[in-house]
Parts: sequence; C-alpha cells; structure tokens
Amino acid sequence: MKLFQQMLVAGASVSLLAPIAAQASDVVNLEEMSSYSRSTKKKSSRFDSSTFTNKVSEDLANLKGRVDGLEAKQNVFEAGSFTDTTTMDGKAIMWIGGVDGGDNLGGVETIGTGYTYTMNLNTSFTGDDNLYVRLKAGENAPQWKVKETYHIDTKDTSDAFKLDKMWYTLPIGDNFTAIAGPRIENYYMYITPSIYKPGALKSFKLGGNSNFGASTDVGFGLKFETEGGFGIATNIVDKSADSDTGLFADGTSKWDTQIAYTKDRYHVSATLSDAQNWTSQSYNATALGAGMKGSTGDTTGYAFRGYWMPEESGTAVPEISVGYDIKSADESASGAAKEASSYMVGLTWKDMFQADDRIGLAFTQPLKVTECNGTCTSTEVDPLVWEAYYSFKPNDSMEVRPAIFGGTDVENSTEDDIFGAVLTTSFKF
Repeated sequence: MKLFQQMLVAGASVSLLAPIAAQASDVVNLEEMSSYSRSTKKKSSRFDSSTFTNKVSEDLANLKGRVDGLEAKQNVFEAGSFTDTTTMDGKAIMWIGGVDGGDNLGGVETIGTGYTYTMNLNTSFTGDDNLYVRLKAGENAPQWKVKETYHIDTKDTSDAFKLDKMWYTLPIGDNFTAIAGPRIENYYMYITPSIYKPGALKSFKLGGNSNFGASTDVGFGLKFETEGGFGIATNIVDKSADSDTGLFADGTSKWDTQIAYTKDRYHVSATLSDAQNWTSQSYNATALGAGMKGSTGDTTGYAFRGYWMPEESGTAVPEISVGYDIKSADESASGAAKEASSYMVGLTWKDMFQADDRIGLAFTQPLKVTECNGTCTSTEVDPLVWEAYYSFKPNDSMEVRPAIFGGTDVENSTEDDIFGAVLTTSFKF
C-alpha cells in the first residue's frame, strides 16, 4: 500500500510539473526517466520505488534552483535593470509659486512655474565601480533663474533632453576613491559637508555655497576615508578643459581640498579653495561679493562646515547644519573688494507628524564684502535670506513640499527685499 501511495505521489508530481517541463525540459529529463523505466522493466518485474523517488527529488531540486534563478533575474529587471550591468531610476519635479520684489525682478509680483525631468543611469563593470550618466530636461519661469530666488531644482534646458552629468567612480583599495568625468560638479567629490536639504532656494545648498559654488564641467578628484571617520578629499573642475584654452591653462578653474571628520551623528570639515576667474558663488552673494576676483582673477576661499543629529527623530530637537565662508581676492586693485564672508544655519525636524516628513528652517548671510583695498568704490549692503518649508510623502514615490522664503538687501540696495512662496512636487521612479 505504501508503494502504491508513493507511485501516486510521484505521478502527481510529474503531472504538476508538465507545464513547466515544456519550457524547462533540460532540467527535468523526461526522456531519461522513460529510459530508466524501460530498463528496469527488462531487468525486474518489481518497480524500484526508492530509486525512482530519489531521481524525482533530484530533478525537483534542480528545477527549484532554476526557478529561483529566473525569479532573481526578474527582480533585477523589475528594479530598473536594462542589462546585467546598468540600472535606471528617475525623478520628475514640478513647482508653481510667486515672488514679490527684488531688483532683478523689477520689484513686481510675479507667478510662474518650472519643471525638471531626470533619468539616472548607473553602470558597473566590476561590481565595485560605477559609471554615472544623468539625462535631464527642464523649463522655468524667469524668477526661478535669478540668483536670489534661484529654485533648488532649476535646470533650464528649454525643454530639450540633454546629457547633464557624466563621471566614473573607481574604488582603489579599502580607503581611496577616484572620480573623473567630462560633466561633473565639484560638490559630488566632497565628503558630504551638510545634511540640510533646501526646501526652495539654492542659496542653502551645501551649507551655503559661497565657496562651494558649483559648475558642471570637466573634473576629477580623489577621496581618502578611514573607518574611524577621518577623510581627505581633493578635486578640480576646469571650465576651460574642453575649450581652446585647454586644461590647467589661464582660464576658469577651481581646486578644492577638504579635511573632514565624520561620525554617525556629527561632522566637521574645513575646505581650502583656489579659484581662477570663478564666479559661481553668485548664487549666494551680493552684487559686490559676486564680482570679487582681484586683478589676477584669482581668489582664495576657506569653507568651514559642521552638522549634528539627535539620537531620535520626531522630537523637538532638530538636526543642525552650519557653515561659514571666507573669500579673499588676490592682488585686488585699489578700491576693489579684498575680502568677503558668508554664513548659514539650517534646522531640520524629521518625523514630526508622519513618517519621513520634514520641517526645515534656514538663514544665510550671502557673501558680502567686508574689506576693500583702500576705500570701496561702492557701498556694500547687509543682506539676509531665509526659508521655511514642510515636506511630506503621500507615498514612497511622491513628495509634496510647500515653502515660503524671503530676504532683505539681497543684492545691491537697501530696498532690495523679496518674499515668495512655492509648492514643489516630486515623483521618483
């Protein structure tokens, strides 16, 4: 009776596997099983149920392994894989808002929209390296491209889909990482200097970007990081490398070296910047500060950054990010700006009303001239820019972020005040 039951179970198993066997006949060898059955009949009238059961079990195990492998490959594909080496993810961001005031806006209230659409392609050839390519399109109303109201997500390509970023990252041993590419910004090669995420304005990126001011061009860098938290990063971005001027020539370039110490809940760093004809600090600077280059075009900058996080989120204690920048012009002409400074403070409260929500509040003094070579030919203002926002996620792939922002004496006059509000919605895929 037991033998009969075993035969029924074996027969039922084969029947259930028939649809799969049609596509995976190389796994369950039906011809071999048939041959085995014929050979046993010739040798004995008794059916060797033990041998048959063992054979079926072996084939079932092989089939399970093949199915698991197919499922794993399917999961990778579903996660965004084009090939065995490349994955894709993306983001669509839209915003609408209004701005009142500002010299660059003509002092009138304006309402406008903007959007960006991004595709990120990541390719690994060894499992440890990565080739990053970002494709991006965007279009923005004029107020989101003016420096004092420059939206954090602005990328104006006039609706054209273009190559926006491209670089290659290669780990060297346990502690070194090399980065190089024809389309890279220097801040991608730093040890992260700030954890404050701006809600509206680019002025608050990287803890205030008076020295970290970025520009997408040819660049390369090297990072050294230890398990104990100590790190050094050095990088150069050259706007003239792909022009007639050439790399390391008398053009426009910026070389930064950062020393950092980072632990789970805090970070401190100092960065030395040597810039030549570099004006990207204009995103967070007065008119006088933005134009500071000296007679040779060279400036030297010092950027100090720090952040701290509480042990638990959802409390009244916020994350704190701070930044302080000093910039000096080499061989400044008489009456020209010689030294300038900037600071930034950012506070973030997480998980206050629901999981993954965020409240942000930040202040920055844009880069303003503090010393001239002799008597300044123009009067400097006393600027201040701020923002406040709330970010929440209706689902894992969507973020809604209303924000208000404002400033006083933001560019070049004591009446150059702004106030604005913007609603930004992001979709990740």
